[in-house]
Amino acid sequence: MNGQTNARTSGQVVGLAIVDDLVNAQRVLAAQRAYPESLRGLWEFPGGKVREGENPLEALAREISEELGYAFRAGQEIVPPAGRAGWPLDNGMTMRVWTGVLLDADGVVLKPADINSGAQPEGSDHLEIRWLTLDQNTEEAVEWIPADKPIVRALVEATGNMPTFC
Repeated sequence: MNGQTNARTSGQVVGLAIVDDLVNAQRVLAAQRAYPESLRGLWEFPGGKVREGENPLEALAREISEELGYAFRAGQEIVPPAGRAGWPLDNGMTMRVWTGVLLDADGVVLKPADINSGAQPEGSDHLEIRWLTLDQNTEEAVEWIPADKPIVRALVEATGNMPTFC
């Protein structure tokens, strides 16, 4: 999430849970924070602050382009807890998160094999990106930023990759 801009923001944050498939998601892309120092090394969904005059999806398009160098196709919003306008963040702001797939320059959906897991992304916001299997272990697979953990849980539940106990 790009924190190095001087543009005025709306107080809203947006994120993209990048999945391998919008219909049958099996993997999600996590990004390791480079800064601030208090969050360095923790993992998150790419995204950032909505600037004044932007709608959330415009802001998300700008942030994903800046951070990863790709366009995307948005899927469903990961719905926050009932009665909330977004997922609560530690700084008092809220974050809205959508699922999405990354696109190449021709608008073709990129698959995990097309994106180097373990690579440092184009921008300087992240140290590494990594594909994770989307299942009941996703929340523990990397050390997520605390605010993203309930979103990871909701994503796993929404994609039906939680075990069922009879």
